[in-house]
Order: sequence, then structure tokens, then C-alpha cells
Amino acid sequence: MTEDFLHFVWQFGLFERTNLKALTGEDIDIISTGQHNTDSGPDFFNARIKINRIEWAGNVEIHIKSSDWKKHGHTNDKAYNNVILHVVSDYDADVFINENQRIPTIKLNYNKILLENYKSLYGSVGKIPCSRHLNKINTDFLKFYLPSLAIERLEQKTQTIKKSLINNKFNWEETFYIAIARNFGFRINSQPFTMLAESIPLKVLAKQKNNLLQIEAILFGQSGLVPKTSEHTYVKSLIGEYVFLKSKFSLTPLELSIWKYLRVRPLSFPSIRIAQFAVLIHQSSALLSKIIEQNELESLIKLFSLKASSYWDEHYDFDKPSPNEPKTLGNDSINTIIINTVIPFLFLYGREKGKDEISERALKFLELLPAEKNTIIKQFADYNIKAKNALESQSLIQLYNNYCIPRNCLKCQIGCKIIQATNKLI
Repeated sequence: MTEDFLHFVWQFGLFERTNLKALTGEDIDIISTGQHNTDSGPDFFNARIKINRIEWAGNVEIHIKSSDWKKHGHTNDKAYNNVILHVVSDYDADVFINENQRIPTIKLNYNKILLENYKSLYGSVGKIPCSRHLNKINTDFLKFYLPSLAIERLEQKTQTIKKSLINNKFNWEETFYIAIARNFGFRINSQPFTMLAESIPLKVLAKQKNNLLQIEAILFGQSGLVPKTSEHTYVKSLIGEYVFLKSKFSLTPLELSIWKYLRVRPLSFPSIRIAQFAVLIHQSSALLSKIIEQNELESLIKLFSLKASSYWDEHYDFDKPSPNEPKTLGNDSINTIIINTVIPFLFLYGREKGKDEISERALKFLELLPAEKNTIIKQFADYNIKAKNALESQSLIQLYNNYCIPRNCLKCQIGCKIIQATNKLI
């Protein structure tokens, strides 16, 4: 038994409410259970309840045991002075406000199958608690629910962007530059790439925007990856340019040790990604502004169709040869960058600037992009829930991370439907 379960029963009215009598003697008629409060204070606000045929408007507090009221320190807490009803599973003590005003208390009576179903999900050993019951969920319901999860995930991502905007004094271009750099590091080198971008103000790179070699020199020099000496003309040029630019802009390079190569494919080595990132900076002045202008997904993808400079055709790393092949940013990598950085920025920018068409465009791009391929999406596919596009794959990632893993079944619409099933789960 948990208070969250009792909140669920109360919120959805899944309890016996006819001829309801309080354990304290009052006749009770529930008109409205109120609004669920997930912050501090009473559990439900603005409930409407008839007590002895007199209608009251106020708050409801829920506990497993009525004695928890005093145990949780509510007796002399003014935030609870407007509680009009105490709802419990076990009545073991009277409850008072200010030690002299007794609060009407009812015991929550509900179909015990609800609790058994909840326990079945919460105690499941699988990573997806309801996996054995997903076939009971109507596909039309999923079509309605999944987009709301995608928006919820976007909202979470935009909170991170907002914090970064504050740190960058609401400079959208600078904030986007750091975010896109982080994504170029993908999962393993995301933090080193963030540190690299933060070590070089965007305005410094903007001054060299017409010279790819100088942009590469700054990025590679700051990364610590460029060797101190080399016989190759390209590498010697990088070294010479960086010595000059480092002094000119008072730059401090990062430690080489921050970069990770273990379990990284050669085509995703930090050196290759930095070279591709340099091309993006070189080709795209005011990158965020340019992205905002793109109305079609194809033109957006084209902005990220990048090829590292010719030295990298024959190298994976400095002085580390590779078969001769262009080091281009692959389709999966482009899609990942658009899904994880570009779309959240477009979504937030539209919201903040009052341009709903930009936020809607972000959602449209998600629907047009192919579904991601990862272990989470595969797990759902094993239970015949297959993402058709990136909007649905993002939805399933949100569902898995925020509801399945922490066992938030009571806050998941799928979990709620399964718990409310009339038959006991097996």
C-alpha cells in the first residue's frame, strides 16, 4: 500500500461513494474530488464536498493511517487549515486542526482487484512492468497517448535549454552552438565537446568563418588533439595557425585526456567529429537563424550533410591512416542531431517568441523523421508496439525512462488502464 495508490483511487473516483458516512459520524457526499497537487501542501485542492448536506469547498488530505496526519506535522501547519476532508486506508486516530477542530475522516473503500493489479505491475521483474498486458491496449488509444509523451519529452529538453540560455545571457545563437557541439560528441564524448565549445566563444569562430583552416586550427588546438609536431603540410598549418590564434584570443586549450576512444568506432573518433563540426561552422553563419528559416525537412538535413576536409579522407586521427574514403556525417547521425538538438530548440523558440508555426514545424519534422533504433525501441517492438517515426520513438523513450523504469504506473495512462481492468492480473 502506498499513498500514491490512494491518490490514484481518489483522483479517478474508483471508490464506493454512495451513502458515504465519515468514521467521525458525518454524512458525506463527494461532488468533486478536486485537483491533484504534486507539490507541497494538501494532496488535492478545490474539492467540493457536502458534509451533513452543507456544501464545502476546500482541500483533501490523504494518508495510509489517520495518525500520519500528526506524524507528518500537519496539526499546526497553516497550509492545512483549509482541509475539509481526511481520506485514509486505516483509521487509528482522530485528526485535528490547531489541536481542537476535528476533521471529518472517511475510509477509502475500493475494489481490491485495483490493489492487486497495482501490486502486479509494481512488483514486476521486467523492465516494462506491463509487458504481458500490452496486447490488451487499444491501438487507437496508443495513437492518442504517444504524441502527448513526445511533447512531454520536448518540454523536459527545453527546460535544460532554458537553463543554458540564462547562463549565456539569453544569447540564442551561443546557446545553440554549445548544444549542437554537445550533440556532435554524441553519447560518449558529449561532455568533452561541450567543454570545447565553452572554451571558444562563438564570436571568435565567427571572425574566422571564411577560413576553414583557421576554424579547424582553433577547434583542434583547443581540443588538445593536434600534435606538437608533424611532417604533414596540413597538420603543420594547423599548428602554426593555432599558435597565432591562441595568442590573439587568449585561449587556453583543454587536456587531451578528456577525450574517449574506448568502444568508439573510428568513423566517430573525436578528431573526425571535430573536423565535421568545423565544416558546419564554416558553412553556416548564424546557424540557428538559418535553421529557423528551413520549412522543409530535406533542406534542414542538407545543412548537416557535412564532409570533413580532404586530410581526413585518409586519416581517422592525426597521423593515423585510414582507407581512402570521405568522412561524411551519416544519415543516422544527422537524424540524431536533428531529433535531440534542433527540434527541441525550434519547439522552444516558437513557444518563447509566440510563433506557434515554428513549434508545430518541429513536431512535423519529428513525424517525418524515421524512428530511432536502440534497445528501448526494440523492447517495445518485441511486444508488438512498433514506432513508425521519430515522434513515436521519442514517445516510447519517454515512456520507458519516466514511467517504466521508476515504476510510475499510476501516472502512466497505459498503467492506469491496466490497473483499472475488472479482472485480476495474472
